Amino acid sequence: MSELHKFIFDGLPVRGQLVRLTDAWQELLRRRAANTQTGAYPPAVAEMLGEMAAAAVLMQGNIKFDGALILQIFGDGPVKVAVAEVQTDLRLRATASVVGTVSPGARVDQLVNAHGQGRCAITLDPARREHGQQPYQGVVPLVDEAGAPLRSLSGMVEHYMRQSEQLDTVLVLAADEQVAAGLLIQRLPVQGETNLSQSNVVRDDADDAGEEDDFDRIAVLARSLKREELLGLDADTILRRLFWEEKLLRFPPQMGVQGPRFACSCSRERVAAMLKGLGQGELDSILAEQGQVEVGCDFCGQQERFDAVDVARLFTPAEQQSPQPGSVQ
Repeated sequence: MSELHKFIFDGLPVRGQLVRLTDAWQELLRRRAANTQTGAYPPAVAEMLGEMAAAAVLMQGNIKFDGALILQIFGDGPVKVAVAEVQTDLRLRATASVVGTVSPGARVDQLVNAHGQGRCAITLDPARREHGQQPYQGVVPLVDEAGAPLRSLSGMVEHYMRQSEQLDTVLVLAADEQVAAGLLIQRLPVQGETNLSQSNVVRDDADDAGEEDDFDRIAVLARSLKREELLGLDADTILRRLFWEEKLLRFPPQMGVQGPRFACSCSRERVAAMLKGLGQGELDSILAEQGQVEVGCDFCGQQERFDAVDVARLFTPAEQQSPQPGSVQ
């Protein structure tokens, strides 16, 4: 079961989160692989998308916001756009648009920043917008302060948090075909202007060497986490191994209906409504050419198929329709 763990370091201005996406991540990959038009993601793309999903859950879990957090990378390599979206209640979905050949073992920068024009954006889209209200969005290029390309997704998100949100952040991410996981360590903001999470970011104790040393020490410990440990160990073991000398105050883990879980807004009913809008003549011509009408969700890959009987029912008044096999009247 997918799970999110939150904790703080007692007496220190440092907070952390650990996410492990299992069933949610596997369902996302299963839907994409079952799509007869696209097939499964290339392994390098799947790994990047899994890391994005984990990172988006960690960022959504860090803020108090009623709406969707959307992590997007606009690429100039074989991946033109990749998106991970997480709702307030941790429902998530993710997708990537792949154009061209993906080399085995390709790095993230080779996938999305081949010519230095890639961008990372984080959008907060309110669930209930007031009149004239627009989503908040921050965008940064996929290069560091010196102009060198960032070679990992964790580096890209850390760079975004420094440049756009002014928050010192350490992010460790990993994904394979079974698990997408991430560890986030962040310095707690104190005072000043508000940022993405409506937290205060300009610190009045920036000269406090002790607090600087505390965060730096914890950051070093977090970065020592190996990919195979993040993917293969449970949350309790990871936190105990990394921070056994620190006093952690842990919150109850979020899992099940309160934790990260896959969800997409597509449905057969919504597809049927869209097809009905095309008109019976258009659908009949598709049936004559292809034998069925097939529509795939651009986001999750789920496919819905309508044969001649299904199409006829779309344009038959409900009171004239005969019961479908297995239905109860």
